[in-house]
Parts: sequence; structure tokens; C-alpha cells
Amino acid sequence: MEQNLLHQGKLLDENGNLTESGYHYRLVKEYSRDDIKASKMRIKEWDYYYIGNNKKGFSFTIADNSYLDLCSITMLDFEKKTYFENSRMHFFSNGKRNLPSSSEEGITDYEDKRVNLTFSSFGNKRYIRGEFKKYVNNMDLEVNLELSRTNDSSMVIATPFKKKKHFYYNQKINCLRASGTVRLGKEKFQIDDSFLGVLDWGRGVWTYKNTWYWSSLQSYVGNDIIGFNLGYGFGDTSKATENMLFVNNDIYKIQNVVFNIPKDEKGRDDYLKPWTITSDDSIIDLKFKPIINRHSDSNILIIRSNQNQVFGLFSGYVKAGDKIIRLEDKLGFAEKVYNRW
Repeated sequence: MEQNLLHQGKLLDENGNLTESGYHYRLVKEYSRDDIKASKMRIKEWDYYYIGNNKKGFSFTIADNSYLDLCSITMLDFEKKTYFENSRMHFFSNGKRNLPSSSEEGITDYEDKRVNLTFSSFGNKRYIRGEFKKYVNNMDLEVNLELSRTNDSSMVIATPFKKKKHFYYNQKINCLRASGTVRLGKEKFQIDDSFLGVLDWGRGVWTYKNTWYWSSLQSYVGNDIIGFNLGYGFGDTSKATENMLFVNNDIYKIQNVVFNIPKDEKGRDDYLKPWTITSDDSIIDLKFKPIINRHSDSNILIIRSNQNQVFGLFSGYVKAGDKIIRLEDKLGFAEKVYNRW
């Protein structure tokens, strides 16, 4: 598979189609919501952050999917195998959240009577700050985090769908170093150097029905910071996969990957049994032992989102050039998401 490296310039042409499809290590294409020619109700925009170590994890989402906006915070305890999640939603946002056209600079915020959450980016620093009133058990949640990049490169793809004027523009920034605090009621969680994170920044016009697979890991292996981004189902990826390996400040492109999710006796995906993830160029060969399935299945009339985001332990190997890096029980996640949206 020959992959195409993107060039600088506008993301969309005068007809609202991609000027080119491919991948890059930076946001070289200029995205503007005003350039979209498809129905405005088909536009999907989101910022998603996850930070964690082998004991705890936290995720934060602000999204504007046109027919519905979303603000969501999840707290995961991998030792107790439990998680809390609370969300706020409002119908027919249709771009009113004004998510930035670039991840490099700007402010993404969400405010209503229960929540006030802000993502801000300034150069190499990112901040997550806010409050969620009565988050769980009548306790308020307060967040004050700072994230800094450990790798100058990131994963960027621009992919079309089979339908004209539909596309996906996505950046994943792996191996973000986190610091700060998360407070739930009187309990305070100190975020130290053991916590690493990822940003999933997505903008696009999606078709009505989609299934995607995504996996992310960032971890310390000896003195190295290792991360990967793996996935498929994000439009036509014949010109580019989103599969990349990060080792300190180096980056390695990966070809196609396959998520092998076991089945139960009725032939359904059994997310809590061990998976495998492999690539056709043999750069990765991983076993994945699930701990928690953050499952949700929202089904409102013609709209449905069935999400299985599974957190667990990765073991196996990844190849960084001539070097083989062994992973043993490194915590990350892998997901399968079906949307009818």
C-alpha cells in the first residue's frame, strides 16, 4: 500500500471535497467549517483527551455533532475495575459550540448550569480546567491539568468517504505529559509524571452509518516514552492509514492493522476476553488483556451510538526500525464504535 504525504494548503476545494487525501505529522491542511458544502447537520467536530497511568485514568470530551452537542467526563479506577461517567447534552447545537479550526491554538469550552469545562492550547502547552457540579453521588468534580508534548510529531489523516462532500480530518497527539489535580468532593487526585495522555482532534462530514476501530497507548518502557495510534474505519484509507508508532521524539509509519476481537457462543463480540492486534508489515504484534469495558449504547429514534471502549494491558512487541521494543502489561485502550448519526 503506497501512502500519500499531504501538502500544505486548503483542506477542501470549492465543491467541498478534499483537495487531496493522505497523512502527515502536522496539521498542514487548513480546515474551515465555512468551506463545507454538505448539509450542516452532517458535520461532526470533537476534542477528546485521555490521561492515565496503570492505576487511574481520566477522559474529557467536548463535541458538536450538529444535531447534538456533548460534554463528558469519565474517571476510571483500574485497580478496582470501576468507572464513573457523567455527560451533558443539548439538541441542535449546529456549530454553536464554535470549536476551533486548528488544534494548535485556541479555546474549546462548554458551559451550562451543571458544567464549565475548557480546553485551551498555547504553543507547546495545553490546559484542561473546569468544574462539573453534582458529578457523582452529589459530589462536585474539579479539574486543573496541564499537558505538554514529548514528541514534535503527531498522527494526521485526511480521508474521504464514498459519498461526495464527506470527509474526515483527524489529528492524534500521543504521549502528552500531564500534571495537575483532579478533585472529587473531598478526595484529591494528584496527577504526576506517571500520567501520560493523548488528544483526539476530529473534524469532518460523516456518512450516516459507520463502524470504526481505534487503539491508543502511551507508556514508559525503561527510559523511553512509547506510544502508538492504531485504527481503521475512518473513511477510505487507501491513501493513508492512521497507524503510527512513537518512540521518544521519533516516529514510525505502520501499514494496515487488524483488531481480532473474540466471539462468544452466539457469535457476538466478547470484549472482555483477550484480543490480538497485528499489522501486515509485522511492525506490531500485540496481545490485549481487558480490564474495563466503558460501554454505552445511546439509541434515540434514528440516532444510535454503540461504544465499547476497552481499557486493558498490552503485551508483545513493536519494531522501531531495527530495534524491537518489548511491551509487558502496559495500559492502554482499544475500541469498537458503531454510529448511526
